[in-house]
Amino acid sequence: MQTTRGTSLSDSTNPEGGAEESTGSPRPRRVGVLVAVALTALIADIVSKSVIVATLRDEEPIRLLGGLLTLRETRNSGAAFSIGTGYTIIFTVIAIGVVVAILRTARNLRSVPWAICLGLLLGGACGNLIDRMFREPGPLKGHVVDWIQVPDFPVFNLADSAIVCGGILAVLLAARGLQVDGTRLTNEKNDGAGESAGESEAGEKC
Repeated sequence: MQTTRGTSLSDSTNPEGGAEESTGSPRPRRVGVLVAVALTALIADIVSKSVIVATLRDEEPIRLLGGLLTLRETRNSGAAFSIGTGYTIIFTVIAIGVVVAILRTARNLRSVPWAICLGLLLGGACGNLIDRMFREPGPLKGHVVDWIQVPDFPVFNLADSAIVCGGILAVLLAARGLQVDGTRLTNEKNDGAGESAGESEAGEKC
């Protein structure tokens, strides 16, 4: 079969290949964003906990902004926001599973928004996991350091905040149909609906 002059055979047989290469970005950039976000969240969590433990352990809480924000050092044996205290080992295993799942997903990561989302989840999970592994009373049973308190809300830390922000972002991205590999389900559905509508209109005219 002849091809148009000036167009290679590879382009005619795989018309999407050139578009994908021109619009897509190499995977390392996406993984790099994930790692950068995760490290930022993790370092911020570790540094903040270290400062709080060094300055506020066995000390009176510090009230700021007229009581809207209180800094206090507490220990949490449960999940985020002191949920499920007494099940430290279970939450430790869950956190390890989350970290492994995110690392496995990163192999197909081609979306910057998802890289940010997974980076927040990974950094937050690792931040609290480090506490559970290395703080008292022992490995897998360590209590997480919480230190941020606002009115009518449990005490939390930066790792908890990263996890919540990552979770909210994941819901928004899924609602918009954006996939981890950078594709959009919504566009495909809309295209299919448009084609069906066009066919029905053509049928009515006939």
